[in-house]
Amino acid sequence: MIRWGTVTTTNAPLPRILEFAAWHLELGAHRLYIYLDTPDPEAAQVLGAHPKIRVFTTDADWWAKRGKRPEKHQARQGRNARHANNRRPETDWLAHIDVDEFLLPRRPIAEQLAELPDTCLCARVRPVEALAPMPGDDAAETLFKSFHLDQRDRQRAAEACFPTWGPQLSGGFLSHVAGKLFFRPGTEGLDIRIHNVTLGEQTNPGERPLPGTELGHFHAADWDHFLSAYRFRLAQGSYRAELKPQARSEGAVSLHELFALIEQTGGEAALRAFYDEVCTATPDLTRRLAEHGLLRRWTLDLPALRARHFGDPQGR
Repeated sequence: MIRWGTVTTTNAPLPRILEFAAWHLELGAHRLYIYLDTPDPEAAQVLGAHPKIRVFTTDADWWAKRGKRPEKHQARQGRNARHANNRRPETDWLAHIDVDEFLLPRRPIAEQLAELPDTCLCARVRPVEALAPMPGDDAAETLFKSFHLDQRDRQRAAEACFPTWGPQLSGGFLSHVAGKLFFRPGTEGLDIRIHNVTLGEQTNPGERPLPGTELGHFHAADWDHFLSAYRFRLAQGSYRAELKPQARSEGAVSLHELFALIEQTGGEAALRAFYDEVCTATPDLTRRLAEHGLLRRWTLDLPALRARHFGDPQGR
């Protein structure tokens, strides 16, 4: 039987890490490698007590043994993923994903991975982006927006579903559309980044898609969450200035430029209007997404899963 797991670097609060872990344990993950980007003794104790979780605190001593702590969190993520790869393999596959990303398989992940040829060293999982619920929505159900792989179909659907901002957004997404990779741990010399891996001169050797699984990304799960991460993302994260425009339409600008323009025209109120159109499960948006085959519905029930796997019903 194929064994799979995840590798993640995080500084999220413990309840969020437990929800991430519980979801993937419920799916059948054999091992979760969790690297704490900042020391959290309680998280290390709770996570480390689970037999299927390996937890590492990447404190000053950790990085002193490895030369120097990389300044950018993206580089730390890659270094930690390579550490997991270079350990004695405990799984056949590892997915390098973040704590706000949830694998959403339509059939068992192990079955899908077992179908990949030996020449395939990595498999790509494409994202779907969580929408914020409207007041009164079913709290148990999470709605996600998807996108078309074909660039022309993607742009047409984005402009139809997001009439104001579609031309500036790839598929209407604020986050990545590249997706994340499963890779075969124990592959000597494998260099692991956020969205790709390299082996020598090869990028993503033998890559195959994993269409039976999507990656549910809670990039902007609610307005408060979006706003709390907004300035960091502008400075150092997925909205930083050096990144290129996501959309390929004529006149498209980068997210950094787009958000600067939005704030210049109306401040936080304009930013909220943008969020309401692009990230909220309004009846009009969900109808348009459904018409284009881009609406996904999942019942996650994360608090219940957290309680089942960790005995933590209050969530601290």
